Amino acid sequence: MLQQLHSLLAKTSLEITDQQAEQLVALVGLLDKWNKAYNLTSVRDPNAMLVRHIMDSLVVSPYLDGERFIDVGTGPGLPGLPLAIINPDKQFVLLDSLGKRIRFIRTVVHQLGLTNVEAVQSRVEAFQPEQKFDGVLSRAFASLDDMLSWCAHLPAPHGCFLALKGQIPEQELTSLPAHLTCDGVYPLHVPGQEGDRHLVVISQASQ
Repeated sequence: MLQQLHSLLAKTSLEITDQQAEQLVALVGLLDKWNKAYNLTSVRDPNAMLVRHIMDSLVVSPYLDGERFIDVGTGPGLPGLPLAIINPDKQFVLLDSLGKRIRFIRTVVHQLGLTNVEAVQSRVEAFQPEQKFDGVLSRAFASLDDMLSWCAHLPAPHGCFLALKGQIPEQELTSLPAHLTCDGVYPLHVPGQEGDRHLVVISQASQ
């Protein structure tokens, strides 16, 4: 699987260390193992997980501007865990309301020795961080409207929302609240994966 990961990465601009590659493969192994008991993802094949979960998360890395990020509705830690592995200089809070997902993430953090991840079990509306975030990430979390509404209290004044989407949510983008602005919609190339993938970046218009 390590060889497959390097082959996929070679089709992107991403560069990671050997240790990070080993951690990503170990993450797939843990996800596969826990998935049998906890049903964390509908993807059953570890090789498919490598593409549809790991690579799909990693391609967002070039767009992370800042040091402090929150992954809302993270599920089994996606995209937060893969991004944290290859960005050890950035801090990630992984938020989910389901205990089994948070237990899985904490196990991964412990086994892989990650020092830049905090797993929090909470509904996003109820989570009140002491420090706001440079970026609020979501992947398969909710509609854009719901994300922007439920997560409005999370970004710092200069912070932005980073929403991973399939097709471009044209209709939702045309109905953004006046205090928000779309900074860009970036096509994401995920090696080995068919279908459209986009990153929608939204910031506060007063900036």
